[in-house]
Amino acid sequence: MPIPDSGRTLRSGELARLTGVSRDTLRLYERRGLLPAPGRSESGYRRYGTSAAHRVRLIRAALSIGFTIDELGEIFAARDRGLAPCRRVHALAIQKASSLEARVTEMQSLLGALRLAIRDWDQELTRTGPHERAGLLEKFLALHPESTASVSPMMSPGLKDRLQRRRGHTQ
Repeated sequence: MPIPDSGRTLRSGELARLTGVSRDTLRLYERRGLLPAPGRSESGYRRYGTSAAHRVRLIRAALSIGFTIDELGEIFAARDRGLAPCRRVHALAIQKASSLEARVTEMQSLLGALRLAIRDWDQELTRTGPHERAGLLEKFLALHPESTASVSPMMSPGLKDRLQRRRGHTQ
């Protein structure tokens, strides 16, 4: 809900409630340069202008579509200097969409491999007694030794990139 800019200020608890974030999140946004440093009351409490609510909602919206806090820090720093980072925002969105498409493809491949494994395991389990060990993972490894060289698409992209660099792979 928009707040008319009447010169009124908001304490951090009020701003947090209005925007659905915690006070800690507000302080994080402030430290990372996403939210301008607020004024202070005589007793030292943070006092945000009503425009801060719009900025917090803008941050949350951008985070929800994959922008990072670091990226938003750069974008807002440019905006706050009077620049127009719209083309940078657009380019980042294109990169993110491309990356997501690649991850979706990887996930579909993983799903296909997992379905094949489940089908094979279903057959194996019909030949195995209810209290017998079937060795499903061992059989998977025996049939798919190449699987030890790949990195799971379920892994976060940052961790995946670090692991691949460590292994000497490039993407």
